[in-house]
Amino acid sequence: MLVPLTRKTFEQLIPTVATSDQYAFSWGNFSDVLKRALISAVSVLIIVLINVFTTDDADPLFLLIGITAGLYWLWGPVLLASLRNAEFRRYPYSGLWQGRVLDVYITEEVTGQEERVNQKGELIIVENLEQRINLEVGDKTGFLAEIQAPLRRHHQGISRGQVAVMLVVSYQQDLGKISKCSDVYLPTVNLWVSDYPYLRRDVFVEVINQIRSSRRKSQQPPPSSYRETSRMRSPIDQNHQRY
Repeated sequence: MLVPLTRKTFEQLIPTVATSDQYAFSWGNFSDVLKRALISAVSVLIIVLINVFTTDDADPLFLLIGITAGLYWLWGPVLLASLRNAEFRRYPYSGLWQGRVLDVYITEEVTGQEERVNQKGELIIVENLEQRINLEVGDKTGFLAEIQAPLRRHHQGISRGQVAVMLVVSYQQDLGKISKCSDVYLPTVNLWVSDYPYLRRDVFVEVINQIRSSRRKSQQPPPSSYRETSRMRSPIDQNHQRY
């Protein structure tokens, strides 16, 4: 099933400014925080030196810029997540796709490398490995997509055949060619699989419920007195109804 969405609904699902989930994801690990803190310190130092050599008194503008730069370690994740959202929002057309889980398996991926010194004093490169879940989803039309995400304990509830729903985007109005996919939601077990939480998940679930409710109403037979004059919406019409 593929249901086109209006631009308004799409922009509600993919926010301009980072959500709390996106902020937490973009916060990173201790190394990422340390890098941002270093950038903040260097930026403040540069701004102070510029202020000292260009003006005799403290300039309020330089003070404001210095405070902003000094807090980069705090607001940096908001910027990173917002830029990532903007990249997804550049696609003009979107739709809600529903299919099933065709396969699920676990792999180990290299997430980074570190240089360390062993007991002999030799410099060695150590690869950081992370277990990741791979989810292959598809539908009767032949559409296939693979989503990879860090493995979490709750992913144990995922199995083949479960219903999978996600947001898809395209440059084509008829969504004939899918360019990118969002998080995958498995409604039967209420689980999400994603490397990055693109969606406002509460809004996405609400959109799913609205579409299902609308489809159930459209499939109900009309009153007997109107059966000959009224026409139910065909499956093709249903799939192209915009929300």
